[in-house]
Amino acid sequence: MKLLDLRRRSLVRRLVLIAGIWTLLVVLIAGVFLTAQFRDAAIRRFDQSLAVLADDLYAGSSVENGQLRAPFLTDIRATRVYSGRYWVILDKQPDGAMTPIERSRSLFDSDLMLSSAQIDQLEAAPGKTQYFDMRGPQDKPLRAAAVQARLPGYPDPVVFLAAEDRSPIDADADRFARITAFALLILGGGLILAVVVQVRFGLQPLFQLRREVAHVRRGKAERVDGRYPEELEPLAAELNALLAHNQEVVERQRTHVGNLAHALKTPLSVMLTEASQQPGQLAEVVTRQAQTMREQVDHHLRRARAAARSQTSGERTPVEPILDELAVTLERIFQDKADGRGVEIDWRCPEDLCFQGEKQDLMELAGNVMENAGKWCRGKIRVDAVRTGEARMTLTVDDDGPGLTPDERAQALKRGQRLDENAPGSGLGLSIVDELARAYGGSVQLGESPLGGLRVSLDLPCAES
Repeated sequence: MKLLDLRRRSLVRRLVLIAGIWTLLVVLIAGVFLTAQFRDAAIRRFDQSLAVLADDLYAGSSVENGQLRAPFLTDIRATRVYSGRYWVILDKQPDGAMTPIERSRSLFDSDLMLSSAQIDQLEAAPGKTQYFDMRGPQDKPLRAAAVQARLPGYPDPVVFLAAEDRSPIDADADRFARITAFALLILGGGLILAVVVQVRFGLQPLFQLRREVAHVRRGKAERVDGRYPEELEPLAAELNALLAHNQEVVERQRTHVGNLAHALKTPLSVMLTEASQQPGQLAEVVTRQAQTMREQVDHHLRRARAAARSQTSGERTPVEPILDELAVTLERIFQDKADGRGVEIDWRCPEDLCFQGEKQDLMELAGNVMENAGKWCRGKIRVDAVRTGEARMTLTVDDDGPGLTPDERAQALKRGQRLDENAPGSGLGLSIVDELARAYGGSVQLGESPLGGLRVSLDLPCAES
């Protein structure tokens, strides 16, 4: 599931995530490495100072009458109690135990004792200075330098050990680690921010291509016309080729549909003409069935054309001129209705409202609904077209006719249903509207009109203004 989510993540997030993880990893490794190098360098300098003190003890010690004498050292810190600077001269007894011979005043009542492992380390390399960590007075961490050697006139090996509190070194290393971490975090954050800016800027042509494709889909453009880097130019060319191919396929299908319509309508017209010239029961059956076949052919061809057109992009039809033309036409057709007073069609539509589809389909959608309202109204029709979302619009037609009951509304959308056999028409009007709207991804809703009659609401795709 996590792998699938990563694959579906946007390119910007993926690139930034990869760069962020890599940057944090490098910053972490760099911080650890720099801190370790700083600590090692500080300890090496510390060890050099301790080695000088241990060498001074070795070089300045002497043997008088079989007794070992420590040199006089001028290190003031070694004279203050528990100052953190210590030295001691140890005598190795035959049984392997180490006994302090001389020690600094700073040790007061404490001793610096070596572990068996440290003693073995000194015996393995006599005369060579060895460095190790140990615990000192007040349980403070110490860094020690020791050398095991033999002095002329003294029978046993002698260990010269110098030690100093290493707390300042640890504190400096910790402070350096904090400063380094803060600096590297700022650097890492800056690098990640730079990656974000770089990715956003680098992928800007891709975002532009996406916007242009969206404009084509929404009907604002017919093809992708922007200038793109050489990596995206082939993609833009392929998209344009695909759009051209789709348009060619749709045009070819329209031609086929037109040819089929002509091929079917001509024989049907011949059958109707011949039947009308030879009255009789057979002629009536032939006329009725041929008329039904013609209506069915018109219906299915209209549906096929709508489905083909709904798959195309770039079509946008202003709604206002269509409603104006239909209103004028229908008012003339129904001018003798309602006791000679005619039908008044009150329509409202924003000037910039556009249907995402062809003009012929919008005229058929709105025309069928408005004509149906004109047949049943008493004299008033109200048409409202409004934008209802970013890419949706609603066309509402109200009339003051008798309206329909809920059961009749459900039947009215069925193909060929006629609720009043005395009314003219084939019963395909609202059915055609419903199927044509569905072909565009829309819908038809029937309800009760505020004028008292039927309300027909069309939900249709809307092109951006």
